[in-house]
Amino acid sequence: MTDPTRRSTRRLLVAAVFLLTVTVAGGIAGGRLGAASDATNPGFKEYSDILATARAWYADDVPANKFVYASIHGMLGTLDPHTNFLEPEEYSSMVEKQRGSFYGLGIIISKRNGKVTVITPVEGSPAERLGIRAGDVIDRVEGQSIDDLPVDAVVKKLKGPKGTKVNITILRPGLDEPLQMTITRAEIPTNSVSFALMLEPGVGYIRLKDFTHTSAPELQENWEKLEKLGMKKLVFDLRGNPGGLLDQAIAVSDFFLAKNEKVVVTRGRNGAQEQSFSAPGKNTHSRIPVVVLVNKGSASASEIVAGALQDHDRAVIEGQTSWGKGLVQSVYNLSDGAGLALTSAKYYTPSGRCIQRDYKDVLEYLSPEDEEGDGEETGPARDAASTQKKESFRTESGRIVYGGGGITPDVFVKAPTLSRFAVTLYARGLFFEFAVDYRARHPAVPRDFQVTPAVREEFFRFVDAKPGLPFEGKTKASYEAEADPSILDRAIREELLTAAYGREAGYRVDMEGDVQLKKALTLFPDAEKLAMAHQEMQLAKNSDLKGPVKP
Repeated sequence: MTDPTRRSTRRLLVAAVFLLTVTVAGGIAGGRLGAASDATNPGFKEYSDILATARAWYADDVPANKFVYASIHGMLGTLDPHTNFLEPEEYSSMVEKQRGSFYGLGIIISKRNGKVTVITPVEGSPAERLGIRAGDVIDRVEGQSIDDLPVDAVVKKLKGPKGTKVNITILRPGLDEPLQMTITRAEIPTNSVSFALMLEPGVGYIRLKDFTHTSAPELQENWEKLEKLGMKKLVFDLRGNPGGLLDQAIAVSDFFLAKNEKVVVTRGRNGAQEQSFSAPGKNTHSRIPVVVLVNKGSASASEIVAGALQDHDRAVIEGQTSWGKGLVQSVYNLSDGAGLALTSAKYYTPSGRCIQRDYKDVLEYLSPEDEEGDGEETGPARDAASTQKKESFRTESGRIVYGGGGITPDVFVKAPTLSRFAVTLYARGLFFEFAVDYRARHPAVPRDFQVTPAVREEFFRFVDAKPGLPFEGKTKASYEAEADPSILDRAIREELLTAAYGREAGYRVDMEGDVQLKKALTLFPDAEKLAMAHQEMQLAKNSDLKGPVKP
């Protein structure tokens, strides 16, 4: 049985990583930080004396910046969970991510069994054009072994100025000899829109994974693509989106709202420095019915968009209550290349809801308990566990919504919880490893591939051969004990089709078991009513502004 303390620690570590992500991604530019105005404070001399003494007399030679950085982290830790000091590498990474592109090879990599393994090449990248594929092991870079390097260090070696070359050695399952490749680095877009496709006739699907400088242009491009394919309704997926740039949250909201409709309000200390941001009215797309998907991983800019659409009765919000990150970070560039993400205000939705969740109990904030639910749909009024402590507000048409902790969906659908067996298979990368091994032995994987009993037996034997598993030698029995074994079959198909045909092919398999997405497809009658009501309200407002028509 799993130790609850260890389980809680793992949840806390995962939540802490996510917390840093939403802090960095949720920031807005604050310019360069000037000199401190209270530098004559006596406390600074005391700090300077302690720093000098530690540097002079500590038993080991410690760089000054290590002391300074540690003290800065400690100081900011007394404020709120999202105020953070960004060391130079973190700040540089944030700037690169928000810029929306970098120069490199175009591969997603991870450590698998101690080896740097290609998870997938990026479509249209130099790596894809040279035939690098999922499961390839990068053995050497410029003739040097990289086995002992962390993934971040390998990424640094592979990135570089546009047009420069890098030599890598690839080990490919099924080939006896290593592959020597020389790849020319090119601009690799870090797309905000990860998937844009048709789910069924007339129904489009767009997944936005973050908010960078390219988010609105990418949404425009993909929206037009789906319109040409006949899109009349849209599922807009913001699940797992940690947020990003405020201006992009406003620009994305503009795709759905009418000109001058309020998107978000920010309020500083004691309600001062209030700013209101509205849709600029630059997008002229037809007001189609929309269902927005959110979950615990949706934060910051995602919550701004979902909250604005909900408050203006523009879309049905479905899924699970979002993270609740409503603190505004102004990000300042420091003199040594580091940065400061300083909380300067809070976000409020158009109806007046504060998005920020209570963070007095930091452990609960970092690792919130799961909401009640069994995977079936409920409405906010029935979802007592997530609404009983929340203040109620009303949308433009008078619907009740809840504030004080993320965006509570109109329709609650909890994602199913994986068994320990399934979690172990995913965590050890065994679905991926089996797909690589299977494809090496069966190069021609058809697009309509299905997991047959024979394929399943191959998978059982493959997993049973792996040492150190809690179900060692009992994979088949564990599979048969699953409440829903189809989850495991889909995982095998997803990895195989991703390896053979790219990420979208595998993602379509994953969508087959997505209960939140399936529910979204049944909500378009409600979404259509909202879209029509929203349009009527806008017509009435415009008529009032124009005044009575003279005969």
